[in-house]
Amino acid sequence: MAENTLKLEVIAPERVFYKGDVTFVEFCSTEGDLGIYPNHISLTSIIAPGVLRIHETNGTIREAALLSGFAEILSDRITILAESVEWPDEIDTNRAREAKIRAERRLNGENGEIDSIRAELALRRSIIRLSITNKR
Repeated sequence: MAENTLKLEVIAPERVFYKGDVTFVEFCSTEGDLGIYPNHISLTSIIAPGVLRIHETNGTIREAALLSGFAEILSDRITILAESVEWPDEIDTNRAREAKIRAERRLNGENGEIDSIRAELALRRSIIRLSITNKR
């Protein structure tokens, strides 16, 4: 492994989602957005819904919807244990649009018995999914 790269492994419950050498990784954590270069300080982080950007060694930037999980960051590697992660071509845009509409209706409704935190999270997940599928 070159000095200006680090190993990235993204593991989802059903598969190894991504494994390879990268130059930079970006994702959202509960503490804010993180950008990780090689030789980063070691830390662990809880992932918040957002876009995972993988900067590959050939200059390609790949994006995925990373919706929840945990990250372990070491100076030479990042391991992401993802509860939910999807490439843009794996996202059902009709389903994401419908989920967005449902969440917006719940949040705008007069019924005081909704779980607003859950509805806001559903809205954020659907917006993230739609945002990366619209770039294709």
